[in-house]
Amino acid sequence: MSIILPATDEPRSLTETVRRIRKLLPEYRLQLIVVTHPKLTTPACREAISELQKEYPTEVETFDQKNPGLGSAVQEAFARARGTYTALMSADLETDPAVLPLMLQEVGNGADIAVTTRWRRGARFKGYDPLKFVLNFIFQQIFRLLYWTPLSDLTYAYRIYCTPIVRAIRWEESGFPFLFESILKPLRLGYKVAEVDAPWIARTEGVSHNSFKQTFSYTWVGFRVRFQRKAKMIYTVAQ
Repeated sequence: MSIILPATDEPRSLTETVRRIRKLLPEYRLQLIVVTHPKLTTPACREAISELQKEYPTEVETFDQKNPGLGSAVQEAFARARGTYTALMSADLETDPAVLPLMLQEVGNGADIAVTTRWRRGARFKGYDPLKFVLNFIFQQIFRLLYWTPLSDLTYAYRIYCTPIVRAIRWEESGFPFLFESILKPLRLGYKVAEVDAPWIARTEGVSHNSFKQTFSYTWVGFRVRFQRKAKMIYTVAQ
């Protein structure tokens, strides 16, 4: 199983995330791909990665992304993934590693993708801005209707994919809106998606680079993908 962890300035949280994953999934052969940014990843974070590689030399690997943007970083990591499944999550503990076994159970039972939701069975946000909370809810309802999907959280980028899927789809977004594109295109293409409850807990170190201004870009991506021809979303031969 491959797990992608973009990292910039959260050394303690990254270390805790990796150690929790290792304890939760002892039966899996793990490939922990820590993606760093040549300018934004801090020396402290790089030192934490180095220590993790010493602790788990056969599992933790890292590389500097070549192209700018979070979307580019994840796509470069997709190309390196060797596991049957590929997980996307945060290195800052906003995505709780404890949910991974439940997600793996879903893909093991036949789902192509397991996603998480903060909304089902009541909102599960801790430390979330109240205005963003309301706008997030409205945004979710609009695009749930537009895509006619029962999924309740289309922007929480904590997911597990069957790896061939991430190779087959033609991704276009290089920045944060990729996190939206990376569920919308699978939905349009008819992949089976299962949803698992998961909390969201605000990071305690580092700074989020996903600003409120990104909402407009997310909205554009949502409408663009909805009306894009499916043939343009996939490679003729899976990459």
